[in-house]
Amino acid sequence: MTTTGTGAGRWRTLIVEDEQPARASVRKLMQKANVPFDIVAEAGNGREGLALIRELRPDLVISDIVMPDMDGVRMLQAAREEGFDCRFVMLTAMSEFEYARQAVEHGASGYLLKLSLDPKGIKAALDKVAAELERMAKLRKADKWFPDADKAGPTDHPELNRIIGYIEEHYAEEITLKGLAEYIRMDASYVSDLFKKKTGTTLTHYTQNRRVRAAKMLLAETDRTVSEIGRQVGFENDNYFIKIFKRWSGATPSEYRKGLAEESP
Repeated sequence: MTTTGTGAGRWRTLIVEDEQPARASVRKLMQKANVPFDIVAEAGNGREGLALIRELRPDLVISDIVMPDMDGVRMLQAAREEGFDCRFVMLTAMSEFEYARQAVEHGASGYLLKLSLDPKGIKAALDKVAAELERMAKLRKADKWFPDADKAGPTDHPELNRIIGYIEEHYAEEITLKGLAEYIRMDASYVSDLFKKKTGTTLTHYTQNRRVRAAKMLLAETDRTVSEIGRQVGFENDNYFIKIFKRWSGATPSEYRKGLAEESP
């Protein structure tokens, strides 16, 4: 288990791999790929990796799947159950493909085949992760900008926490009860009732509220049109966006933006 420093303005990365030459290869390929990620620590198995996730809270974990003591999929599951939202990219051999599929089901951003690793493949995978992290950063910024926003906090149910994490990251995409239930492999009716019981709100209202809070941030900090913002946060229909925004804010998007301008010195 080793730790290192990191540069400013870059994403913090943890490598979890039981073979030292493989760790060195990933480091070298990341340097060649010129991606905005800095390796802050390395671990030799999933148990050490989980301890470093708790300690360092990295943005990205690049992990082998088959390792002694605790494998990569179990580490990923444990991290998600504990509420960590770092991104995961899994390293796998062809014979381990089923494990890679399981990792993706548990929220990994993707996987890389060990035998065909090259700078181009690393860059493609990590550019995708960087885009995901940028979206997550914008969500956090929206939360910071609106500290009084009504948001269901983490629950005592790991699978519901996975759903909440998914909505926080993918709120701008199509989200359905059926899709979320399939995501955690539970009955849709049960998920709906459990979500309301644990959070005090419905899945639909939670998603709407998340989209509206993101829209507020964009209305305040960009010059994009109301229509553009509506589409960016997940509303395909302008009228529906305006209706839902007013329901949660007491004003239309245009009225909200005008009020912000009038409050500015």
